[in-house]
Amino acid sequence: MPIAKPKLLFCLITSLFCLTFGVGCRGFFVNPTLTTITVGPATPSVQQGSTLQMTATGTFDDGSKKTLTGNVTWSTSDVATATVSSSGVVTGVAPGTATITATSGTVSGSTTVTVTVANLVSIAVTPTNPSIKQGATQQFTAIGTIQGGGTVDLTTSATWNSSNPTAATIDANGLATAQSVTVTQTTNITATSGSIVSTAAVLTVNP
Repeated sequence: MPIAKPKLLFCLITSLFCLTFGVGCRGFFVNPTLTTITVGPATPSVQQGSTLQMTATGTFDDGSKKTLTGNVTWSTSDVATATVSSSGVVTGVAPGTATITATSGTVSGSTTVTVTVANLVSIAVTPTNPSIKQGATQQFTAIGTIQGGGTVDLTTSATWNSSNPTAATIDANGLATAQSVTVTQTTNITATSGSIVSTAAVLTVNP
């Protein structure tokens, strides 16, 4: 029995030592630091007049993640295109794109939301068969038809694409620029809004 007491005391001291240094090393009393914020969905799209709930997920320096949607400050780059509430609900105002940002302290994250026309049926791109020389430009327009027969100009809000950028490129406002070519080339020009893609206009580029 007398031998058991020193052993017990040694075990108690050892346990206290391990507990003290273990807690110290793990930083028991230190809160993890927020390092990044990820805003979702990654490629959000919302119709004009409709709403979309955004999310904010924080990543901390200890590798942990936490939902911060209701604990961040939400903002939009363009209230004329999309607004966002304090709880992260985006409302589509007009066709176009806006950057939605979630901020907590000095850390922020953002994503780009696309606002599309509600009840869009089709998109028509004009002119349909233009021909230009290398180095010249051609302005295209995109007119959307809405269910019921109305129309809307989507020229500056649609996503433009050139199928053959070596013949001609096209900017965000529908302005195509012919590239340097040695033989006549063509490219298909399309405009997209949401899930609606226009019939292609065919641009011919001559040397």
